[in-house]
Amino acid sequence: MYDLLIKNGMVVDGSGGAAYRADVAIQDGKIARMGRVNERARQTVDAEGHVVTPGFVDGHTHMDAQVFWDPIGSCSCYHGVTTAVMGNCGFTLAPCKQEDADFVFRNLERAEDLSRDAMLAGIDWSWETFPEFLDAVDHLPKGINYAGYIGHSALRTYTMGERAFTEEASEDDLKKMQQVVQEAVHAGAIGFSTSRTFNHITADDRPVASRLAHWDEVRAIVNAVGETGKGVFEIAGEAPGRDPARIRDYHERLRDLAVESGVTQTWGMFSVRVAPDFWRPYFDLLDETAAAGGRMFAQVHTRALNTLLSFESHTPYDKWELWSDIRALPLAEQKAKLSDPAIKAKLVEIANRDYTGPRIVGAEPRPPEWEYVFPMADMNYDTPSMATLAQQQGINPVELMIDMALERDLKMFFRQPIANENQDHVLEMIKHPRSVVTFSDSGAHVAQIMDSSLQTHLLSHWVREKQALSLEEAVRQITYNTATMWGLHDRGLLREGMAADVLVFDPDTIGARMPEIVHDLPAGAKRLKQTADGLLHTIVNGEILLTNNEHSGAEPGRLLRS
Repeated sequence: MYDLLIKNGMVVDGSGGAAYRADVAIQDGKIARMGRVNERARQTVDAEGHVVTPGFVDGHTHMDAQVFWDPIGSCSCYHGVTTAVMGNCGFTLAPCKQEDADFVFRNLERAEDLSRDAMLAGIDWSWETFPEFLDAVDHLPKGINYAGYIGHSALRTYTMGERAFTEEASEDDLKKMQQVVQEAVHAGAIGFSTSRTFNHITADDRPVASRLAHWDEVRAIVNAVGETGKGVFEIAGEAPGRDPARIRDYHERLRDLAVESGVTQTWGMFSVRVAPDFWRPYFDLLDETAAAGGRMFAQVHTRALNTLLSFESHTPYDKWELWSDIRALPLAEQKAKLSDPAIKAKLVEIANRDYTGPRIVGAEPRPPEWEYVFPMADMNYDTPSMATLAQQQGINPVELMIDMALERDLKMFFRQPIANENQDHVLEMIKHPRSVVTFSDSGAHVAQIMDSSLQTHLLSHWVREKQALSLEEAVRQITYNTATMWGLHDRGLLREGMAADVLVFDPDTIGARMPEIVHDLPAGAKRLKQTADGLLHTIVNGEILLTNNEHSGAEPGRLLRS
């Protein structure tokens, strides 16, 4: 008798091969048999009218803090993700002593928009070293599986203390960092991550610790990872601008490091409308590196990278004159003020003044260019811009934003793309043979973006609506490809003997629902929450975690060590 039997489904096994009708039998957390299965099981799922696929693997999340207070892994779990790789961009909670937790909070709270109060209330600190952190995660109740990098900013502050935010590493500092990173990888870290991007700053407007590192420091640490014979190097990259010489220098350093270290290298890439072809040389670099003997792949998204604006969460003007006073009020009082024509007119006038503040991703939302802001009454992405709608009505876009929000009791979202505006580019990047579809940032920017749904968007938009990808191609992108790139070789395929991370979903209805604002983080902090339609069952290590996105009570997730 099997533990679980999935009957009558169309299997899309993750390989990219054609779908076929089969039963899937599960025993002891693994796929025991596929084909026609007549034996009984303790639990049987009828998958008639549904497809059966591997669970999705998301290689770019920041669930490091959330894993301590959220046993099911939302919102990733609501969109078919059964394995999440955390610790990206150099931001991890270890290595770090409890009394030095402010160091990692300083790196995380603004760069990744993680509430310090939530982290203080929600994390039960029981580690100092990275192996001890892995053990702590291992013992937590978990709905989905996790793997994690050791992050450069935490590694630096553990080694250097306060000097990590102001100085280059000494030779002794570097030797200690190399020793600690090797210890972490041997204990199961999926690899080493860093950030060199100007977007990542601390709450007191300083660079996060990893940005102080000279390239030779990065190179030495990655080569130390290479000596272990395993691990992935993830980098939130430099911004060389549009100077061809600077771009080429950066690309050569990335290529040479991949070749000399032998460590698989990965980074995220988006298209941006202000420099629409900036991304193409990076994709040429993937092939160049492979030809030179290195392994490198790009992480790509499935749609625009959107900041979601709302009076329930953030507007672009929250810290501006008069706006800040009104935004500090309870929503009901805000609604009354916004409904006053004189106050509304003053707010509109202020909002149209010149802006001189920061334009940092992960910090305050940027003032809109209204041609690139779209009302979000539903999940339809083909809507006129706020500029177009305001022009049609003969009013200012700020006034239109206020009016539309008031019509919906301030429960209205406005979508502001900050990258990947060109969807033709998005599709081209998805189809590149050296890219993987991931980069949800789940666990970070929790009140600003909602990209945990990038996998369900791939299936609803690019497969069902646009028919730009076959279902088999799309499933491979978010299962086998992602699992393989991160060395998770027992997942991402439906094969006998593989781990039984399995989804049962309806390809005709799968898709993200509208997001909502909830206050369910520790200390009552707010976040965006988004579930999905069409997912009948989410199965992790052979146990049903979710049915129709309702938690079964099971906690079958595991820590996956390299």
